[in-house]
Amino acid sequence: MDKEGAALVQGASRGIGLEIVRQLLERDAARRVFATCRSPGQASALTELEAHSQGRLAVLQLDLREEASIARAAERVAAATGRLDLLINVAGVLHGPSFGPEKKLAQVEADALRAVFEVNAFGPLLVAKHFHHLLQHGERSVFASLSARVGSISDNRLGGWYAYRGSKAAQNMFTKTVSIELSRVAPNAIVVGLHPGTVDTDLSKPFQRGVPEGKLLSPSGSVSALLSVLDGLRAQDTGRVFDFRGEEIAP
Repeated sequence: MDKEGAALVQGASRGIGLEIVRQLLERDAARRVFATCRSPGQASALTELEAHSQGRLAVLQLDLREEASIARAAERVAAATGRLDLLINVAGVLHGPSFGPEKKLAQVEADALRAVFEVNAFGPLLVAKHFHHLLQHGERSVFASLSARVGSISDNRLGGWYAYRGSKAAQNMFTKTVSIELSRVAPNAIVVGLHPGTVDTDLSKPFQRGVPEGKLLSPSGSVSALLSVLDGLRAQDTGRVFDFRGEEIAP
């Protein structure tokens, strides 16, 4: 069993997730990193990192929409290491081939709601269900899930984006609830949501026209800031949501 701990990045095939894996490997030459994604065979950049990691990176299959695949990934990680000191869930969905953010009630569709909630809200909760025991080792550990400022109910001034707003608000509630349960059995475990800012990725690409100049972050800049926020978290921060500058986002 690995006594030094390890990190797991869920949703690591591209964008922010891939950059998190890259920076974690660069930051600590001794840390093991597990990276999961839906289709490792199609994640060429991730598997290339694995090939050059000298055994420090392991890529595993995990589909947030299939609980059995989450359970299998958790079993494989548990067999390889006795603990995790960091777990970051990155996967999220805003739009797809047949749906996008709704601008008005008439555009709300049940199938799109289910698809978005399944990934953004249910997925991180199921990851917590199957991996939380690896965070309960008596020392500091962090479970972080990428959220969004639009999941804040008090900050909602524009309306619209029903599925995405609602799923992120639900995710934030799950984050808070998991933090309460874990605090009873693992007082050094920290459970938080993270807002990465508007990052130049496929998720934001259709909506970048309205981003003010200088406000669109590169994946490397956003990830560097997020990892700094994670470094500074204390036990009393558990259950909260922070942006990439370390500022708390109100529920």
